[in-house]
Amino acid sequence: MGIKVLQQSKSQKQKEEAYLLFAKAADMGNLKAMEKMADALLFGNFGMQNITAAIQLYESLAKEGSCKAQNALGFLSSYGIGMEYDQAKALIYYTFGSAGGSIMSQMILGYRYLSGINVLQNCEVALSYYKKVADHIADTFEKSEGVPVEKVRLTERPENLSSNSEILDWDIYQYYKFLAERGDVQIQKALHYFLKAAKAGSANAMAFIGKMYLEGNAAALQNNATAFKYFSMAASKGNAIGLHGLGLLYFYGKGVPVNYAEALKYFQKAAEKGWPDAQFQLGFMYYSGSGIWKDYKLAFKYFYLASQSGQPLAIYYLAEMYATGTGVVRSCRTAVEKRLTFLKKRRCIQWRFYCGIELPFKDIHLARRLYDMAAQTSPDAYIPVFFALMNLETMHLLRDILFFNQFTMRWNWLKPDNTIGPHWDLFVIGLIVAGLILLLRNHRG
Repeated sequence: MGIKVLQQSKSQKQKEEAYLLFAKAADMGNLKAMEKMADALLFGNFGMQNITAAIQLYESLAKEGSCKAQNALGFLSSYGIGMEYDQAKALIYYTFGSAGGSIMSQMILGYRYLSGINVLQNCEVALSYYKKVADHIADTFEKSEGVPVEKVRLTERPENLSSNSEILDWDIYQYYKFLAERGDVQIQKALHYFLKAAKAGSANAMAFIGKMYLEGNAAALQNNATAFKYFSMAASKGNAIGLHGLGLLYFYGKGVPVNYAEALKYFQKAAEKGWPDAQFQLGFMYYSGSGIWKDYKLAFKYFYLASQSGQPLAIYYLAEMYATGTGVVRSCRTAVEKRLTFLKKRRCIQWRFYCGIELPFKDIHLARRLYDMAAQTSPDAYIPVFFALMNLETMHLLRDILFFNQFTMRWNWLKPDNTIGPHWDLFVIGLIVAGLILLLRNHRG
C-alpha cells in the first residue's frame, strides 16, 4: 500500500503519508517496509536525516538476511559514514549482499575486482560478477520483448501540420514517443494517428500498428491476426520493421505455425535494410541453431552489426562469446567491456554509481570527508579544496536555514537555484574572493 501511495504521490504531504504507512508496517516487522524506512532515514527522505538510526535498522535487517541492508552497510563502511571506516568489513558486506542477489553489490564487486580496489585485481572474478547482473537484465528484457528507448513524456500535437508528409512524420514521431512512455495515457491518440497515416500509405505506420497489436495495449488488444495483416502490408512495401515483424510471428509461432525457414527469410530481408533488431535475430538463430545449423562466425557477424546500432541484446551475446571464446578468441577484458556497455544501454540500475563512478545522492558530510582526504593526499589540492569547502559550507548553512522553510514562507528567496540560477555557488565564491582581495588591499594600504 505504501509503495503504491509513494509512486502516485505528487505532493510532499502525500509522500509523508506513504512513509507513515511504511513506518506502521515496519513496526509490525515487515522487512520491505523496514528497508524503505532505513533508506529514508539514511537519505533524509522522511523528516530529519538520522544516519545512526538508519545503521541500527540496517544491522537488524542484515541479521534477517536482507541483501539490500548488507549492501548499504558495505557502502557506509567503505566511506566511514556513521560507522568505522573499514574496507575489509565493507568487502564482507558486499560479498554477502551479492550472494543474496543484490545487483548493486554485484556491480560494486565487479568494479573492485576489475580495478583492484582493496582486492587483488582479477578480471575473471570481475567478469563473473558482471555476468550475474547482465544475465538478470537480459532475462528481464527478453521477457518484455520490447525495444529499449528513452522514457519521455508525450507532447501535444502541433496545430500547424498541413501536408500529408508532415502528418506522417509526426505520426512516426508520436509512436516512438508512445513506445518510450509505455503507458495508457495517449495510446488511443497514437493509434488514431497511425491509422490515419496508414490510410495515407505510410509503411512505417502500418508496421507500427502491427507492433501495437502484437504487443497488445488498452487501445489495441493483443491480436496476432491483425498484427500479421499490418506487418504484411508494411512488408509488401519493403519496410524493414514490417519484414522483421513477420519474421517474429513465424519464429515464435504467433498466429501462424512456427516456420524457421520463413522467419530466416524475413529476418534476412530486414537485416539487409539495416534493421538492427533483425540483425540480432539472425545472429541469435545462428548462435542457438534455431531451425538452422549453428554457425558462430555468422552469429558473431550479425551480433556485431546489430551492436553497432546499439542493439542491447546483441551486445549481451557478444560479451558471452568473448567470455567463453565461442566463435572468437577469448578475451576477459573485452567481455567485461561489452557487459558494461550492455548495462549502460539498459540504464538498468544507475550503473555509474554501481561501477564506482558517482554517488546516487547528495551527502554533504561525505563530501566534506572526501575533500579532507584529497587535501591530505596532495598539497596541490589545498586551494581547490578550500574553495570547494567554502561552497559546501554555504550549501550546508542554506540547507539548515531552509529546513525552517517548511514552517514559514518568508525564506523562499533563500532557494538559490530559483533566484540566482544553477551556478549560484560560483557567484557566491566570486563575491567572497573579491571581498578577500579588497580586504588585503585595504590592509596593505
